[in-house]
Amino acid sequence: MKKLYYTSFFYAVLGLIAGVAYREITKLSSFSGQTVLVALHTHILVLGFLFFTVALILAKVFQVHEAKSFGGWYIVYNLGLIITISTMAIRGMLQISGSDISFLPHIAGLGHTILAAGIIWLLALLRKRIL
Repeated sequence: MKKLYYTSFFYAVLGLIAGVAYREITKLSSFSGQTVLVALHTHILVLGFLFFTVALILAKVFQVHEAKSFGGWYIVYNLGLIITISTMAIRGMLQISGSDISFLPHIAGLGHTILAAGIIWLLALLRKRIL
């Protein structure tokens, strides 16, 4: 359960840093257009901090963390989240500089798909513990 707490804490700090970074980077570069960096802060806080806080509560109440495949779930979900937020950060920085890479949204979509698999996996783990 400590791992879930520290992961939640990590994503809380990262999400807050992403919010400040978005504000300062766009201000320093005098950027006033649209960028995906605006959503990065929210993605990290909801899919990282909030999600792992809920997972911590589920672990405390239903001992979800004791399931055999919990370690695998933890790796897969974090991988999906890291792919998603990394591609969003890269694409946002490229948008500020006036360029873009066409395949980055596809990689972000892959990250979101892995996240969806992680959510379903966690629900399957929870089902085994409550039924």
